[in-house]
Amino acid sequence: MKVLLLAAGYATRLYPLTLNKPKPLLPVAGRPVIEFILDIVEPLKEVDEVFIVTNEKFHKHFEEWARKYSSSKKIAIVNDGTKSNKDRLGATGDIEFVIENKKVKDDLLVLAGDNIFRTDLRDFLDFSMPKRPSVSIGLYDVKDLGLAKKYGIVSLDNDKRIREFKEKPAKPSSTLAAKCLYFFPKEKLGILKGYLGTDNAKDAPGYFLEWLYKKETIFGYVFKGEKWFDIGDRKSYEEADKEFRAKL
Repeated sequence: MKVLLLAAGYATRLYPLTLNKPKPLLPVAGRPVIEFILDIVEPLKEVDEVFIVTNEKFHKHFEEWARKYSSSKKIAIVNDGTKSNKDRLGATGDIEFVIENKKVKDDLLVLAGDNIFRTDLRDFLDFSMPKRPSVSIGLYDVKDLGLAKKYGIVSLDNDKRIREFKEKPAKPSSTLAAKCLYFFPKEKLGILKGYLGTDNAKDAPGYFLEWLYKKETIFGYVFKGEKWFDIGDRKSYEEADKEFRAKL
């Protein structure tokens, strides 16, 4: 199994913090954000390689970080070649870029490089792998309808199949939000190419999932326990730093 961490954004909402530093390398409680995600990837015995996709602007930052970081997994930094927020590929485009560029043929676990949560991924994989060839995604109850407007919002049936998915809804039907956490069985790696051939948005992967659930079955696994931080702005970044400093 391969893991892909999405880290090719330009994080303009966090300027000036991210003007010359990629968001996944910002410190939270003294550690780069991305290392919190790698902490929960490390115990997964199935995983033999981690791809971190970034851009031309920040490629050297990640190379320098990787030289100092120790892991039992092989870590490869992938440069998507973009140079600014205007020419970025978007998250969905970056997933397909890595699949093609690195000739990925194995199951693929995709995570955001700017999300922090400490919950074990073992249960998510044990849920997802038997459901192949279907795609499975991670979900988290944000418990706030106002906050739900910022995410892809999901409804599940009794068998954990997604029966409704709406990206950034004006009137959320629930508070069950899609994390940027996706399990793509190797049988489904080609599905992204079909989506990228449409006129749909290429940035937030939620638009891809909104398109996909209408075509085939997707399963959703609800995470419980520790809080999930999606570091999209200064407020969420400071909240994560405060909470993890308190824990440590």
